[in-house]
Amino acid sequence: MDLAELGEFLKSRRGRLRPADVDLPPGTRRRVPGLRRDEVARLASMSVDYYSELEQGRGQSPSEPVLHALARSLRLDCDETDHLFHLAGRMPPFGAQPLLMQSALRQLMERLDDTPAMVITDLHQVVMQNRAAEALVGPQAGLTGIEASFAYHWFTAPATHDLYPAEDHDYHSRLLVSDLRAAVARRGPSDQVSGELVRHLLGASEEFAELWQAREVAVRHEEYKRIAHPVVGLVKVTCNSIVTADACQRLLWFVPEDPDVVERLRRLDPPEVWRNTPGPAFGRPGRWG
Repeated sequence: MDLAELGEFLKSRRGRLRPADVDLPPGTRRRVPGLRRDEVARLASMSVDYYSELEQGRGQSPSEPVLHALARSLRLDCDETDHLFHLAGRMPPFGAQPLLMQSALRQLMERLDDTPAMVITDLHQVVMQNRAAEALVGPQAGLTGIEASFAYHWFTAPATHDLYPAEDHDYHSRLLVSDLRAAVARRGPSDQVSGELVRHLLGASEEFAELWQAREVAVRHEEYKRIAHPVVGLVKVTCNSIVTADACQRLLWFVPEDPDVVERLRRLDPPEVWRNTPGPAFGRPGRWG
């Protein structure tokens, strides 16, 4: 453990980011490049005082959830996140790396701008969304482990179904399970994260258990969705995807059938739209960055 070096590392990573990199407004003139401490603290859902202590190398070693929040907020890649954990005297937990966006997907996502886009793992763990995607389907990034999986919430929190019209629910349930079964087979029986997710869902959801026993397998490529948006109304989209070579992550982008929807989404404030809406926005403000 080297808390002094951890503090220096955090400062260096903070200094390389611009507000636009993390969807923040530029604000007033900055005396030094990079984000301010209060901005990183807000993104990571922690107090400014606590984050300042970390940068100053004071206090105790941060917990794993805090380290995950810092890695996400500072846009660390896999190697940088491993280094962060080691400096804090902790081993990166098995299965943590897939929740870090691969650089190729990041580059593509940055070019989509007003097109709703998000990166997910093969277990439907939401790694990152752009602002347009948060406006379309609610903030869903910011959690870790099996709770980061949309499938987890779909089968354990019925209000999540509000994202789609009721007549489409069975279709999405079957699609999630068949895609998940293919991912579990690719990862193999030794993978702890997929095993934990399946065990939990088998015990928590009769619907999931029934569909899992059917042993249907289908990997998502392109699909047509209807999204029940609380402000815009019914939004019809084509969902396209690009999968990484190891099949662990995919970039999804949504093309609305009505081009006016893009402009309407652009004018929305995602946290405000989804704050009091039950259902899909499981990465609520204060838990996503």
